[in-house]
Amino acid sequence: MGHKHACGPSDSYDVVVVGAGSAGCAVAGRLSEDPSLRVLLLEAGGSDKVLEVQAPAGLYKLWRTRRDWNYTTEEQPGLDGRKLFWPRGKLLGGSSSINAMIYMRGAAADYDEWAALTGDRSWSYEHVLPLFRRMEDNARGADRWHGTGGPLRVEDLRSPHPWTKAVVESAVAAGYPRNDDFNAASLEGVGQYQVTQKRGRRWSSADAYLHPAADRPNLTVVTSALATRVLLSGGRATGVEYRCGGSLQTVSAGEVVLSGGAVNSPQLLMLSGIGPADHLRSVGVDVVHDLPGVGAGLQDHPLVPVVWHTRSGTSLRLAENPLNIARWKAVGRGPLTSNLAEAGLFTRSRPDLAEPDLQMHFLPVKFWKQAEIDPDAEAFTTAVVLVDVHSRGSIRLRSSDPTWAPAIDAGYLTDERDLDALVCGIEKAREIASVGPLAAVLGEEWSPGAAATGRDALRASVQSTLESLYHPVSSCRMGADDAAVVDSALRVHGVEGLRVADASVMPRLVRGNTNVPSIMIGERAADLIRGRTVDPTLATTP
Repeated sequence: MGHKHACGPSDSYDVVVVGAGSAGCAVAGRLSEDPSLRVLLLEAGGSDKVLEVQAPAGLYKLWRTRRDWNYTTEEQPGLDGRKLFWPRGKLLGGSSSINAMIYMRGAAADYDEWAALTGDRSWSYEHVLPLFRRMEDNARGADRWHGTGGPLRVEDLRSPHPWTKAVVESAVAAGYPRNDDFNAASLEGVGQYQVTQKRGRRWSSADAYLHPAADRPNLTVVTSALATRVLLSGGRATGVEYRCGGSLQTVSAGEVVLSGGAVNSPQLLMLSGIGPADHLRSVGVDVVHDLPGVGAGLQDHPLVPVVWHTRSGTSLRLAENPLNIARWKAVGRGPLTSNLAEAGLFTRSRPDLAEPDLQMHFLPVKFWKQAEIDPDAEAFTTAVVLVDVHSRGSIRLRSSDPTWAPAIDAGYLTDERDLDALVCGIEKAREIASVGPLAAVLGEEWSPGAAATGRDALRASVQSTLESLYHPVSSCRMGADDAAVVDSALRVHGVEGLRVADASVMPRLVRGNTNVPSIMIGERAADLIRGRTVDPTLATTP
């Protein structure tokens, strides 16, 4: 980066962005396009220049390493007291450097709902669609829904697994409509995902926004810099304190943007004295601004794996061999280009719902216990995901020490409706598996297992096998009510010069993967800071 320091200089910047993740890279990259703005980007992690980032099928190899925040939830009463692992990227690109690269925006209705919940039409789908189109470089070309020439490369999988085609055909045979583009007119149906890849390699938010800006003299990126608090004076954010190389540094800023994600942004606000006053006092943090919504309203997509042993063919279990590695390095093709979750399906658990509430990810490999153990058998996984979630959780400090992980209570299945919808999803996954070409591939059901029939058995199975799909949002929710944390321009209520731009500001979860919406929020934040508006009429012209 233009001026990359092991530890940053202690001078001042127009904008300091905390967190070089999905949104933060977009904020910093876009802001630095204006040569008059001096931008500092602070990242607690390190470089993204590692093979496990670039090779798509290696995505889980960085989980539980130093490039992962390695979070674990509190015990979840709804899950028999289990604690769940939450990987979060701790490197340039953030979680976009360790995710499954699915290019998914969610339903148009999600953004119209954001507009209704915030009272601001500029978050409606017709207003955010031009942003999605602007940020995209879609290999299929531009149309009403898609853009070309943007920073974020989007492609079809280059070497999809044969079972991926089979599961799409089986879902069609089971009565689901075919959907070749989940980001066009409708979310409903089954099809292969598009992915954030370029020529068979991962294309993260850092690849899209940060690395191309490396030579800009007005952008400084500091890695291994753990933000410890936002500096506040007279009701205004004046800079950031961060720990780097064993010492505390401070930097002053005209504006501070927190892009730490749904765990770290509320944590940093609370460490800075902004949050629920009683809670802050209980952990010994001086209250600067009582803002009760900080860390509240946490939402995540829960996943239940349905796994079958397979009769014929090979899964991706042994894909990492010398031949496939050589092929991927040479031409960017073969099984190592797989994002594991190659195809998907959106449907409703009940016919009276206005929008899909279930998403299925189809993986030609055994995915179990969040990849804690390598697959031990040839198997196929349908991950049943609830995308319209009623349960809520929270992020709370466990200490005033910034190096302590916060307490994450995901609140899984605290609302009974979530459990019922997931049970319905398992039944639908079984239906799809029993017909069409997939039926010839799949053998016995390994989990929940053929013996698990009837609602009670399936409910118990959901509680004992549910995992996270790693989509935490809403812990610094946008809105105008008393429980909101930021306004519709992403400014923290009651504090000048401080914004949050990441998944934590979503008024509620989108019905789909959260990476692309997070990047869009980063794009939107840069526009808001620069005083730019997007003309919604652009949405209709290719």
